[in-house]
Amino acid sequence: MRLIILVLLSSIGVAALAAPDGEQLYTRHCATCHGDKGGGGVGVPLALPTFLESADDDFLRKTVRHGRPGRVMPAFPKFSDAQLDALVGYIRAWSGKPAPRFVATPVKADPVHGKALFATYCAACHGANGEGGKGTGVTFSRRRDLPIIAPALNNTGFLKAATDEMIRHTLLYGRIGTPMRSFLEQGLSEEDISDLVAYVRSFEKQAGDSKPARVVPEEKIIIVESPYTLEETVENLKNAIVSQNFLLIRTDLLEHGLVEEGKESKQEVILHFCNFKFLYDALAIDPRVGLFLPCRVTVVEREGKVQVMTINPLYLSHLFNNEELDEACKHMHGIYTAIIEDATL
Repeated sequence: MRLIILVLLSSIGVAALAAPDGEQLYTRHCATCHGDKGGGGVGVPLALPTFLESADDDFLRKTVRHGRPGRVMPAFPKFSDAQLDALVGYIRAWSGKPAPRFVATPVKADPVHGKALFATYCAACHGANGEGGKGTGVTFSRRRDLPIIAPALNNTGFLKAATDEMIRHTLLYGRIGTPMRSFLEQGLSEEDISDLVAYVRSFEKQAGDSKPARVVPEEKIIIVESPYTLEETVENLKNAIVSQNFLLIRTDLLEHGLVEEGKESKQEVILHFCNFKFLYDALAIDPRVGLFLPCRVTVVEREGKVQVMTINPLYLSHLFNNEELDEACKHMHGIYTAIIEDATL
């Protein structure tokens, strides 16, 4: 019996020490944005050969660890080194080639000349100050043959992850399958390209310094008690929604479709409404807003008390890690607040 127990304990120990599964980690944490096989979507296509040829394993590890603050890519600070290695190994396997090796030595060149070149060759895609392209890569007006939106080069996460030599390699050879062309083919010299790298690295001195830390909203849900009956509150909300220039799509019982028809609680009502221009503009910034748009407000009666509630857009904006989305979510928070106050005052 003692031997059996020792064998069992040994097996448990071996299982506990088993190496993390890179494919499982990717499926759970990355595939939603980057595609099941790295083909891209909201996130860049990681399986793109010219991406893997220009991104060394250290770049991938640091990208996962630090993310891209204020952009779509979140950070994963709680991943262990073993998990990072497993995840990077799984991504690297798509290449079928050894990882590139870049030295960490800074490029010594002329950032002033690089700034002038950046304005001519880079700003149209990467922004005048390296703030990156707009949106997430998903478009509505054309086929997504070129799904990559230009990254933010002044981003602290990018600057921590990318060595000068990696940036230089990308500029020298470009990335086939994206709008990023080889700068040699565009007529720049290797010296020009080094100057560009020096200018991009100069973003490091200002990156993040001018931006206050993002405040995480404490309230995940907006809840307001109504002095009116449930029926009166629902009618008040309908009028308030229309007054805010939104279209009331439908009013329904919250449990409709979730329980057997006829057994839904009559004390739980949900109103769906939308302003389609606002919806389209928000989707263009980040298609993940489709998780909570069109807008919804719920009215619940419990023990004689009527409450109006909806999800807090400011909290969702924090979760999505997309600064472009922040303003839209602030606007949406204001709309929710105005509608609910109008209906419950």
